[in-house]
Amino acid sequence: MSLAKLFLGKRAEKLPGDNFDKEPVERSGLQHTLYVIRRDVLAMFSVGWIALMLIFAIFAPIISPYPEQGRGRNNADYRLLAPSSDNWMGTDELGRDVLSRLIYGARPAMVASLIVVSAAMLIGTPLGAIAGYYGGWIDEVIMRITDLFLAFPSLLLAMAIVSLAGPGLLNAVMALVVSWWPWYTRLVRSTTRSLRSQYFVEAARSIGVRDSVIITRHILPNTITPIIVQATIDIGTVILATTSLAFLGLGTQAPNADWGLMIEQGRQYLRDAWWYSMFPGIAIFLTVLAFNLLGDTLRDIFDPRQYR
Repeated sequence: MSLAKLFLGKRAEKLPGDNFDKEPVERSGLQHTLYVIRRDVLAMFSVGWIALMLIFAIFAPIISPYPEQGRGRNNADYRLLAPSSDNWMGTDELGRDVLSRLIYGARPAMVASLIVVSAAMLIGTPLGAIAGYYGGWIDEVIMRITDLFLAFPSLLLAMAIVSLAGPGLLNAVMALVVSWWPWYTRLVRSTTRSLRSQYFVEAARSIGVRDSVIITRHILPNTITPIIVQATIDIGTVILATTSLAFLGLGTQAPNADWGLMIEQGRQYLRDAWWYSMFPGIAIFLTVLAFNLLGDTLRDIFDPRQYR
């Protein structure tokens, strides 16, 4: 300990050229987020696994050991082969490489979930902000429509819509969007109702700022944090929903690859070809787990009580 600190106490911390007991470095929001993720093993696993699945989805034709089989080409001479050096995850009942099908199956899982969550946010966020800011009859109309959709379980409502529109990945995505937007409406409405009475909103209103400007510039930016956390967790849930629809024959159709479709096709071979259904199931489990763990980490990061 230096003499300056001994005699001057805390005032000595302001003396130039003295490097004792350095204070923690202040970090920006992005720097703090990256710092916390790097120090969290589960968060690092989540980011790494999600990045791997995105790479699979984007570069599937390059990464797949057998791209033609990943797209659905049959190879009947090698049907139901156990995992080996030629086929790391074995083959299916049509002789197609399971690893290649697994890599191609990342496309509908990742792309569909991102589209569903993004579209649900675009629909639900403005409606929630309008309902929470204006209140009154506008709030009543929007929230009663929202409650009507929330009265049905999301997956059950999506199944009913796809059954009417016809099976297929596009119809499954549209059905999930219809059933998912109300959650964002309720989330943004509750946040907006707590923000509209804040001083900065009252000040903007008192100087004549239009309501549309207050909502877009003052309300919505302050709702981003809970939306990001909710969206991160929802992506994993939507992946589970899309694969469930494919398993039931309402989502991706053969010969296209889909994790849920692979599990459905392989369930009759569980006794003799366990690898057929097990590896897609592991992929679904780890991907959903990764998004949930990342969402929990982001929630802790954005929580002011946890921020240091």
